[in-house]
Amino acid sequence: MDRATILIVDDEISNIEIINAALEDSYEICFATSGEEAIKLARTVLPDLILLDVLMPGMDGYEVCRTLKDDRLLADVPIIFTTGLDGLDAEARGLSLGAIDYVTKPIAPRLLSARVRNHIELKRLRDQLAEMAVTDSLTGLSNRRRLQQTLDAETARLARSGDWLSVIMIDIDFFKLFNDTYGHPVGDRCIAMVASVLNRAVRRASDLTARYGGEEFACVLPEAELDAAMAVARDIQAQVRSLGIPHTASAISSYVTVSVGVATARCLPGMAPELWIKQADHQLYLSKSAGRDRVVGGIFDTASAAG
Repeated sequence: MDRATILIVDDEISNIEIINAALEDSYEICFATSGEEAIKLARTVLPDLILLDVLMPGMDGYEVCRTLKDDRLLADVPIIFTTGLDGLDAEARGLSLGAIDYVTKPIAPRLLSARVRNHIELKRLRDQLAEMAVTDSLTGLSNRRRLQQTLDAETARLARSGDWLSVIMIDIDFFKLFNDTYGHPVGDRCIAMVASVLNRAVRRASDLTARYGGEEFACVLPEAELDAAMAVARDIQAQVRSLGIPHTASAISSYVTVSVGVATARCLPGMAPELWIKQADHQLYLSKSAGRDRVVGGIFDTASAAG
């Protein structure tokens, strides 16, 4: 099992050293000495838990916590406040902002270690349940809920740099006729085999493959320009052909084929993530209208749609 990553945020290096000594044997440790630095680092390393000092110059711990909880990438990261403040009001304020625990200074290493261990285990259990909730049981791909979560997160992340995002929509051609001819169990096996193609064709760790519904699939390709996305789409098309799944009821081939639509654009602040699905679905419609078993794609202009 990979070691969890803990982000320590404190403007006093001596406090960071004490906490690091208590946790370094069990976790990967990174640290920041200001609120602004903590937010930037958190967005880069995506820690499993944050130990956050309350009293810091400039941006204090409460403001950092509020900013992190407003960030879709970091909202679910558990935060434990560490502070010399003593009193129910300070603790209640921290918990009301979304922190899960409160540890007072001076730090008791054994107590801190136990609390961190418990919260990391709880997070892993929550992550496992969340993974089950966003996985399609037939194919093992992500489901539509995970697709939406990924689009939300990636459009927000990429909008900060104005980078590219591509979405691919895939539909198995004449699948209703396939089910009518061969039966639903064979149809399920066909869907699972096409899903395996997506896993082979979409290789980057940052990419996502999902079953969109029925015989439709979707891929999210962050930082992929149109040419790169089209290459992936054509690879999917070719690999599905090479499966050689018989489809005698198809109007275009003796074997199972797919129609593919690709939509690419630069992410801008305020863009609705659903726009990429809408545009990719439109390209898929054009692919079907042109005769199926083909890839159609294009770049769409997001500037006029930005909020």
